[in-house]
Amino acid sequence: MIIKPRVRGFMCVTTHPSGCEANVKEQIDFIKAQGKIDMPKRVLVIGASTGYGLAARIAAAFGAGASTLGVFFEKEGTEKKTGSAGWYNSAAFHQFAEADGLYAKSINGDAFTNAIKQKTIDAIKADMGQVDLVIYSLAAPRRQHPVTGVVHNSTLKPIGKDVTLRGINTDKEIIQDFTLPAASQEDIDNTVAVMGGEDWQMWIDALDAAGVLADGAKTSAFTYLGDKVTWDLYWGGTIGQAKQDLDKRVIAIREKLAAKGGDARVAVLKAVVTQASSAIPIMPLYLSLLFKVMKEQGTHEGCIEQLYRLYSECLYSDTPRLDDEGRARVDELELIPEVQKAVEDAWDTITTDTIATDTDFAGYKAEFLRLFGFGLEGVDYEADVNPLVTIKGMVE
Repeated sequence: MIIKPRVRGFMCVTTHPSGCEANVKEQIDFIKAQGKIDMPKRVLVIGASTGYGLAARIAAAFGAGASTLGVFFEKEGTEKKTGSAGWYNSAAFHQFAEADGLYAKSINGDAFTNAIKQKTIDAIKADMGQVDLVIYSLAAPRRQHPVTGVVHNSTLKPIGKDVTLRGINTDKEIIQDFTLPAASQEDIDNTVAVMGGEDWQMWIDALDAAGVLADGAKTSAFTYLGDKVTWDLYWGGTIGQAKQDLDKRVIAIREKLAAKGGDARVAVLKAVVTQASSAIPIMPLYLSLLFKVMKEQGTHEGCIEQLYRLYSECLYSDTPRLDDEGRARVDELELIPEVQKAVEDAWDTITTDTIATDTDFAGYKAEFLRLFGFGLEGVDYEADVNPLVTIKGMVE
């Protein structure tokens, strides 16, 4: 079929297999052009198919020659319908890893379940023996608790008050106000249950109990802090409560791993266009303004640049960049006061008529479409493409 982008709100309901392959190859090429990363060679990535999780897998495999096991929950294509971007990304990753002689296996399923945890443990025992690094990068809207069976749904709401914020209506490409009602305690609890640190801790406990964590093993989960422009909805909202739960849970995880010479860190990464961030009403405007400022300064980075620096400057550096809470920081360029001031100064003056000149909304849209395999150089988007793509390295 000939596949064109069909965007609805913060989702693109079509994906392009060849475009996703080109996107993965661009990230691999970037990593190969950098210096080799001195890090362990057995890596588990939970949430390995898109965004920061995919970048974590690519950086480990092609920057350090690591064997990787990826866990994700993606949809395969059919003869009449495209699969998810994460499916095609992972298929491409396996293709390039095989070409370079790198070990790569993947597990497709709900990472919140005990069954997928056990399947992962069995795969590690069978092929890798143990793992030296566990990256936790799940971004899911819902979670069925493996013990209680309760289904929790996350929400994007402020806490303590209704909040009205400016943003870009990405369908109509106009500036408008978005009013979000204050979260209930149930909203907060559910969001923490989905996006907090409990499942990360369950993964580490299960891996440790099974004896598949190597001595000196490290783990990292990702978070975003931002600055005051986004605080009302993000850090001060339901998502922020979930991310603060990561900060609490990491202490016990760190103690567990430290007993065998290991470590656990929450990593603070910069704002980028991901499927998750696109769902947050104010983020398209914030990202459009941020991209304009950082590109002008030559400091703009995407997921792959961030993960290269996380490994080389923080997790596997003799002088890691840590904040007072012990988090690894790779968002320092976004938070330069001059950058944030430029974003704040523009925030209240942007109008629908000045979106094109005063923001990089064009860059935001391009990055958004790239998530789904569109707008990549060298891809013939008029060509007939087979949406049925297999992933060779799947653990059955």
